[in-house]
Amino acid sequence: MKSPDFIARAKEIENVVVDWRRHFHSHPELSFDEVETSKFIAKTLTELGCENVQIGTFGRPTGVIADIKGGKPGKCVALRADIDALPVTEETGLPFASQNAGVMHACGHDGHAAMLLGAAKMLCEVKDRLPGSVRLIFQPSEESAVVKQGARAVVEDGKALAGVDAIFGVHLWSPLEAGVLGYTTGAMMACSDSWTLKIHGKGGHGAAPHQTHDPTVAAGQIICALQTFVSREIEPIKNAVLSVGIMKAGGAFNVIPEEVELTGTARSFEPQISLDCEDFIRRVGENIGAAFRCTTDLEYSRNLPPTVNHAEMALLGAENGRKVFGADNVRELKPTMVGEDFSFYLEKVPGAFFFIGVGDEAKHTTWPHHHCRFTIDEAQLHKGSAFEALCAWEFLNKA
Repeated sequence: MKSPDFIARAKEIENVVVDWRRHFHSHPELSFDEVETSKFIAKTLTELGCENVQIGTFGRPTGVIADIKGGKPGKCVALRADIDALPVTEETGLPFASQNAGVMHACGHDGHAAMLLGAAKMLCEVKDRLPGSVRLIFQPSEESAVVKQGARAVVEDGKALAGVDAIFGVHLWSPLEAGVLGYTTGAMMACSDSWTLKIHGKGGHGAAPHQTHDPTVAAGQIICALQTFVSREIEPIKNAVLSVGIMKAGGAFNVIPEEVELTGTARSFEPQISLDCEDFIRRVGENIGAAFRCTTDLEYSRNLPPTVNHAEMALLGAENGRKVFGADNVRELKPTMVGEDFSFYLEKVPGAFFFIGVGDEAKHTTWPHHHCRFTIDEAQLHKGSAFEALCAWEFLNKA
């Protein structure tokens, strides 16, 4: 069946989508505190004609799921947007800047929510012609994935993915030129592991180090040795990152502390590399620590699995992206080491995740994500809505 002209329709409703984005931007809420955001989304979806609109179906009081039931039988495809903001004080100077002190949409989630509402509006308008159904997932708490994992909560709850055959998601991306759609046919984003190594020694006076077992010296040697994981422990053609982000040691200039604490992150695209990394940190810590008469304890957390696109779904998205963004503006990208909790969905159902470029120097939209001056090129929002609607339509019609 010939698809509706979502591209033309998205242009017609562009101002509506922009207004939605600006509303979300003005009223940001932190992870699992998106109460008013969820109410606004649920009300809007109900007015658009969606069914089974539910707030807080993930064991939390926030997040929204809803269905667009087609007029013909068929499969179910899901579209996901994240809706939470960051604990950042906004310095953009925008007329619709955050009204919540210390909270800001500094990653594009305001745009994600607005684009999905736009896609929902267009799909509702043609639902009588739609074979199957579309599940809309407005997910809370993507930004606090380490301690409050929104996608994991959605998946474990079970309702959002019940009966879903495929899923698509997008992320507005300032490092990518505005108007470009980026995709991969496999691993797109890395796992996000975190770890803490505690080095226990014997403290004492800084003037009498011979009477101590100095954990700071052990820590220094451990930090240097950890950098050999990538160069000596994994195959050269594979990718990984092992970084130390925090070092806590002592509180006085003339005291050798009892303990040093190192905290860092590890990133890779394969589960085995993650397992090997944990073993390496433990082995290096124990043996170097022992050489300096110290002991060590390691806590290792696998927070997010890698985001691995299903090749068929990624290529379907790329095909539809060429219709929306133009053939020259769809690019297969190299994987990135940042993490994304969309990975939890991809562990359950086939799907794909895409970047929509919003970087434009002239519009001052190239600030990095999570920066206090981050903003987006709003001219890409209606394209994102068209892309999501088209992906859902084409999947259901090819199923």
